[in-house]
Amino acid sequence: MTPVSCFKGRHVALFGLGGSGLATARALMAGGANVSAWDDSAASREKARVAGIDLVDLTTADWSQFCSLILAPGAPLTHPAPHWSVLRAKERGLEVIGDIELFCRERAGIAPDAPLIAITGTNGKSTTTALIAHILREAGRDVQMGGNIGVPILALEPPARSRAHVIECSSFQIDLAPSLAPTVGVLLNLTPDHLDRHGTMANYAAVKERLAAQSEYAIVGIDDDYCSAIYRALHDADRAVSAISNADAGLSEMVHFSGTRLRRAIAASPGWEIGETLVNLANARALRGAHNGQNAAAAFCACEWLDVPHDEIGAAMKTFPGLPHRMEEVGRLGKTIFVNDSKATNADAAEKALLSFDDMFWIIGGKSKEGGIEPLRPLFSKVRKAYLIGAASDDFARTLDGALAYEMCGTLDVALARATRDAQKSGAREPVVLLSPACASYDQFANFEVRGDRFRELAQQIIAQHIGHGSST
Repeated sequence: MTPVSCFKGRHVALFGLGGSGLATARALMAGGANVSAWDDSAASREKARVAGIDLVDLTTADWSQFCSLILAPGAPLTHPAPHWSVLRAKERGLEVIGDIELFCRERAGIAPDAPLIAITGTNGKSTTTALIAHILREAGRDVQMGGNIGVPILALEPPARSRAHVIECSSFQIDLAPSLAPTVGVLLNLTPDHLDRHGTMANYAAVKERLAAQSEYAIVGIDDDYCSAIYRALHDADRAVSAISNADAGLSEMVHFSGTRLRRAIAASPGWEIGETLVNLANARALRGAHNGQNAAAAFCACEWLDVPHDEIGAAMKTFPGLPHRMEEVGRLGKTIFVNDSKATNADAAEKALLSFDDMFWIIGGKSKEGGIEPLRPLFSKVRKAYLIGAASDDFARTLDGALAYEMCGTLDVALARATRDAQKSGAREPVVLLSPACASYDQFANFEVRGDRFRELAQQIIAQHIGHGSST
């Protein structure tokens, strides 16, 4: 835990008692603050009560006693309308901040030189966060990882000069952290997302830009127009900034992904480059696919800035296990690979996996999203056969009819058994049994994690059964 001592002896209101809210309340109390906590959910309030956190109904409280409102990132700050607690705070002229801001203030007070690596972007931030943390750990560093991924930031160990914090930041968290000024700030990409909470794409981009703009050293992807403009503004302001891309180089000094390699352009223009190879990712199984090129480029630049030697970065990338449910290799049976991409809950997400493999035996279906799998039609030729499960089966069958062989399987266990049978009989060099459903899970599973865990469990059972019967592995 990181006790928040900067509010010692002061009275704060705290709204939102989910995982990060509970951690924030504990950290404030450990630092000597007087905390009045509340949540609109009775279940969340009960969890807080059991945890020993003082509950005060903020709807009827005297707000003149508070110095600040600590707001959970799930509560709207501005759009579609400010949460009622925000309106109460504004009426009293109180600041509204979140847990990332509390950590930043604590860092400024006790260890201002402590390495803080903050990662944001619309896509890829969890993988990049985990990859940077993995590389630093492999290099022997004391690393704490959390924020929007895994552990709430205030549940981590306190900042220290010899301890690196690698933190994933959502736009909601950045919006509540005005003093966020990382040692290294990574902005991967920007596409329309969470516009119901930010109002416009310009507002959303401005929030994300602040993380990069306030960093000692910024790493910015240039594969979309918004981030490219942000990079140009920082570069023109003579800030310490590096451009990254998952495409060919177009800028000198840019780190980019080419084939299976990370390269740095020494001299470049669109379509032309002289450069050096930094890392070959051919054997980095958890970093398959061009979309991971940008993630790997960002991690390389961040760790290089933190003085990790290039050979150590490359070696660690090859041992990176990846994240669960994101093109996670869960086992092998002979030449057949089993890949859990359960987090692919729409066609856009599933596209990344279809671009990353060949000779796929593709398990798809669930609760369909708008547009179904029609956008994936150009990639059907990479799939040997599809296995349909869940509520979307009939719709997906109509899309696949005449374009791709398929079986109606109903449930995941049936689909996996049939896909394994066909993969084992195929003549493919490296067949892939792929769960990349392009659908939400809640027709048959509570969430994509439960679905992916079940796929992993079933795949490992199949592998164990084959080994037990003496089949070739």
